[in-house]
Amino acid sequence: MASKGNAELQAMIEEATVDAYGDDEQLTGLFTMIEEHLAVPFTTTVLGVEVTVRKIDLTVDTIVAVCTRGRHRQRIDLLDLPLPTPAPDGTAWIDAYRHWAGR
Repeated sequence: MASKGNAELQAMIEEATVDAYGDDEQLTGLFTMIEEHLAVPFTTTVLGVEVTVRKIDLTVDTIVAVCTRGRHRQRIDLLDLPLPTPAPDGTAWIDAYRHWAGR
């Protein structure tokens, strides 16, 4: 998937945060867009191990991917989650979130 340009990412951020006041509301707006558009579950590799991203969750100060492998479950900050190739539908919203966060 080709990465979106800064102008496109900024437009997506504005769409997600149009009525938001402060960083916490902006984070919630971005989470909502990611949750609505990201196709889950999908598999990716974390530290050389294949995991399944089951869902996206919002914590107090970040968005996390809930990853599973067998009976094990771990939350990984979405800013640090490696995305697979090809990327699942909706990852442009992850790109927008990373742009918003300065990554």
